[in-house]
Amino acid sequence: MKKIILITGSTDGIGKLAAMMLAKAGHRLYLHGRNADKLTEVISELKTQTNNNSIDGFVADFSELTEVQKMSKDINEKLTKIDVLINNAGVFKSPNPLTKEGIDIRIVVNYFAPYLLTYNIMDKLRLSAEAKIINLSSAAQSRVSSDLLEGSITVSDQEAYAQSKLAILMWSFYLAKQEPRVAVVALNPGSLLNTNMVREAYGKFWSSADKGADIICDLAVVKNCADIDGQYYDNDRGSFGEAHPDAYDEDLIAALIDKTEYALKAWQ
Repeated sequence: MKKIILITGSTDGIGKLAAMMLAKAGHRLYLHGRNADKLTEVISELKTQTNNNSIDGFVADFSELTEVQKMSKDINEKLTKIDVLINNAGVFKSPNPLTKEGIDIRIVVNYFAPYLLTYNIMDKLRLSAEAKIINLSSAAQSRVSSDLLEGSITVSDQEAYAQSKLAILMWSFYLAKQEPRVAVVALNPGSLLNTNMVREAYGKFWSSADKGADIICDLAVVKNCADIDGQYYDNDRGSFGEAHPDAYDEDLIAALIDKTEYALKAWQ
């Protein structure tokens, strides 16, 4: 059965590759990018290469949560339902590591933005009989600091990225319990895949970007959602497995959610 799929961060890297694969399979796709011209170009490219005209998109800079709010509103007005949400958008290095609110851009783009977007459009997911959320985490995971969430400290690019990726992993497990009708899976798509982000960050890569795109697509179309709900897929191992210990600590998860809600309310 063809699905309605929204993929954030899908004008480049594994997000774009996954979109290409899913478009070829005939699914209805909604892409997201922060640059309107590039988004239009990618949509046109995918339509031409896949002969699938059921592709559209939304523009938002995820470092600006006001834009995430506007994108959420546009989605709710335009879409009747969503079968699969793939929270793929992410950043590692940036010439401006802090947002105008003084929060690390990795925390905002990689964690706050998908958190806010997901809850804003949750009603559209609940309308699907096989709703699914795929949250992109990473092998890089580090204990989340409340100080980093609120912007009172700065850390290295690597540390900020690792904390943002553990945050989205912890929230994924929380969300899976909170939304029993929506399957939620956290995914490490693979370490050092051949993408612009990885090359800019490390200057090298280990594996083809197709490795990450393939597993995103596999999880997006899996039929038995119960098999993946509330789990962590580690594509370095090629299987579901154990995540960072903090992802199973209910006290740490509760503290993370409380701090996240406080930070988002302060922003609003």
